[in-house]
Amino acid sequence: MTILFEVLEEDIGGRLGRLKVGDRVARTPLLLPVVNPHLSLVLPAEMKDLGAEGLITNAYIFSQSGEFRDRALAAGLHSVLGFDGLIMTDSGAFQLSVYGDISLTNEEVIRFQQEIGSDIVVPLDIPTPPSADRARAESELEVTMARLGEARALCGESGNVAGPVQGGLFPDLREQAGRAAGEMGFSFCPIGAVVPLMESYRYRDLVRVVMAAKRGIPLSSCVHLFGAGHPSMFALAVAMGCDVFDSAAYALYAREGRYLTPSGSAKIQELTELPCACQVCRSHTAAELRQSEESERLLAIHNLAVSLAEIARVRQAISDGVLFELVDERCRSHPLLLDGYRSLLSHGEELEKRDRVSKRRFFYRGSESCLRTEVIRYHALLGRLDLPPRVVVSLDGNRREGFDLVLPFKPPFGPYHPGLCETFPIGQCEVPAWDREMVAAGCRGIRALQESHPETVVSIACPPEWQDVVMAELPGVPVVP
Repeated sequence: MTILFEVLEEDIGGRLGRLKVGDRVARTPLLLPVVNPHLSLVLPAEMKDLGAEGLITNAYIFSQSGEFRDRALAAGLHSVLGFDGLIMTDSGAFQLSVYGDISLTNEEVIRFQQEIGSDIVVPLDIPTPPSADRARAESELEVTMARLGEARALCGESGNVAGPVQGGLFPDLREQAGRAAGEMGFSFCPIGAVVPLMESYRYRDLVRVVMAAKRGIPLSSCVHLFGAGHPSMFALAVAMGCDVFDSAAYALYAREGRYLTPSGSAKIQELTELPCACQVCRSHTAAELRQSEESERLLAIHNLAVSLAEIARVRQAISDGVLFELVDERCRSHPLLLDGYRSLLSHGEELEKRDRVSKRRFFYRGSESCLRTEVIRYHALLGRLDLPPRVVVSLDGNRREGFDLVLPFKPPFGPYHPGLCETFPIGQCEVPAWDREMVAAGCRGIRALQESHPETVVSIACPPEWQDVVMAELPGVPVVP
């Protein structure tokens, strides 16, 4: 089998795509619920009914199971789990990170995954924790890359094997690993050992690691973010360019009595209402859910339904070109998610190269909006305007005599030609009452206009309340009454 990935639409770094392995196809962004055959609260068939197009299970657990090993070898993984969708198997790297060693070699794990009919096979990579120093990260990355080479040799050039990207907390190692995986021909690249970052809410570091890996991984490859299972961060991860996620959170949270929402979680013991439209929540009150003998299982079903619904919401946002709005909304649910969002925006010039040209809308949501890719691109394109010798940019919208052209001003973009008033982003930009940040961003657009047209004298018509902002951003520019 060959792993094929087709990108259909893009927004920021997010991608709508089709992941095809053999005759099995799944849409991306894709959530793979984690299935432990010994402890499953939700059956794979029920996952499919909820909308799951794939799942992930642990090949090492199967290999060590007296109950399931022989059955999987004889009948195949899909038959044992009762699931005909895409099935990915982890190699046991998680157990390796917890226990320090496992009883199988890389070759044995790969061959076992092939024998039980896994759709996506994962080599036994070394998950370097964020706390590791550079020497350890380099040493373990070397082992991981050697095992990727062994996996490629065992599975063939067109085999259904993934190429995990490691490197600890060192961006250059992550980029190096992603590039090497691409050069080895891997079209499915999981970014590993990031669970500790998410568990400790280190979203700024997560963004740094993922963006570094993405710089190395070929754009044609499908990117899996290992262990990213909470719906509140799906939109952020997709905006970075991650296509696939796996979630055990739906079950782990249920065992702790926690109720997932798209923006966080709550203890079921503290809820008086169930603010969700899933079947569990519409057929139970909060009290009934707490008191049910199946409370844990029902919570798991709800949690998975919420997670799958959020993935669908992300896909729709990409299709509509409003992923930024969804990221902004989700990341304001927690200060450290907002920290991650701001870190993402610091990569604006990098993301702008991938972002789509036209979108449905641009909603201004505060100073973060000034750093969006649409603003960066607009300022870069101002050089394309054909300008006469004398131009005035009017912040108050009034015409001025004595100039060859009057350009209106719309923050955070800045000056625009009247002929562009109905085109994106000017015509589709909704802003509240002006604030200093958006006006300053618009002034940077005036500066870009000046720098790209040195032969044109650009003046500014500015109301008194904005003159200090204008003068701070554009010292020396002529201001007219």
